[in-house]
Amino acid sequence: MEVDEDSRTQQPGPDGRDAHGRRWWLWLLAAGLLAVGAYLVLTVWSPARAARTRTDPAARPVPVVAAPVRTHDMGVYLTGLGSVTPLNTVTVKSRVDGQLMSVRFREGQTVNNGDLLAEIDPRPFQVMLDQAEGQLARDRALLKNAQLDLERYKLLVAKDAIPTQQLDTQESLVRQYEGAIKTDQAQVDNARLQLTYCRITSPITGRVGLRLVDPGNIVHATDANGLVIITQLEPITVVFTIPEDSLPAVLDGLGHGVRMPVDAYDREQRRKLASGSLLTVDNQIDPSTGTVRLKALFPNTDSGLFPNQFVNARLLLEVKRGATVVPAVAIQRGARGAFVYVVKPDQTAEARPIKVGFIEGDEASIDTGLRVGEQVVVDGADRLRDGVRVEPQPARVTS
Repeated sequence: MEVDEDSRTQQPGPDGRDAHGRRWWLWLLAAGLLAVGAYLVLTVWSPARAARTRTDPAARPVPVVAAPVRTHDMGVYLTGLGSVTPLNTVTVKSRVDGQLMSVRFREGQTVNNGDLLAEIDPRPFQVMLDQAEGQLARDRALLKNAQLDLERYKLLVAKDAIPTQQLDTQESLVRQYEGAIKTDQAQVDNARLQLTYCRITSPITGRVGLRLVDPGNIVHATDANGLVIITQLEPITVVFTIPEDSLPAVLDGLGHGVRMPVDAYDREQRRKLASGSLLTVDNQIDPSTGTVRLKALFPNTDSGLFPNQFVNARLLLEVKRGATVVPAVAIQRGARGAFVYVVKPDQTAEARPIKVGFIEGDEASIDTGLRVGEQVVVDGADRLRDGVRVEPQPARVTS
């Protein structure tokens, strides 16, 4: 029996599948291998190549923020925590006993020296004054009569009409009346003084506090609380502390008569409350803290400072003229000390060692290591090393 060639090619193989089915599975296998290869390229090889590209200095520059090295006058400050202390605080009390008839001030009012604050019932003291003046008038009349008798006795003694002893007695009586008149005059003055005390006036210029006694109450000179407390606000002082190591510079300035400005800031050191000058230094150092107290005087015409308020005082020691200044954030610390990253003209970073003078706020004074006009990295330094290519951008200026 003859079988043609087409019939042989279409016969099934030993595993029961024909040749056409085997080719189909080969195509599926090839497609799977291609898919696996594409996955490896996308997930493994491409990220690794990108990472190598990022770490290669010649491949992509590192973006950084740079700022120029400048020169300007820079102040050297000492900062200490202090409190506002009034120059004068007075507790107004009554100097006589009596009923409080009226109060002539408003709570929180600013009063001047000599202003009437309160009145105490003056009638009992007016009666005492009248009695003293009556006694004084009576004794003056007696003194006048005794003096007339003394003149008569002198004439009679001259004529030997009366004994000399009677004249001596009359002279003694005149001196007694003169002494009594002095006593009466003192009593009159005391009664007038007590009457004056019935009008209570302000001893200083300042701000009155809350009223401590209401009208109608009986007040005494021995009362502990008093009527009201007056605090002087203009001028006012701030007492603050500085480390004892800074004391010689302060004493040197005071000894040469230099006016040392002091600024008072709030707790967060953001808002300046007032400006004044250093007044004096305490006479001893606190051994428990190693600090010394300083007192600064402020005009306080705008009432920016309030008694017992906590403030941060900044004392200006000196002004560095033409100091080399960089932003403080540009300074890095390493095993070899302080350094900054300088952007070179070829757009590469150079780690430059520096010597820091002092830091004040956001700026730092540099003694050696930098020249005016050079660019230093202020942001992005954590991704740099010596010789890395950089793409500098100017620092943003905050208003």
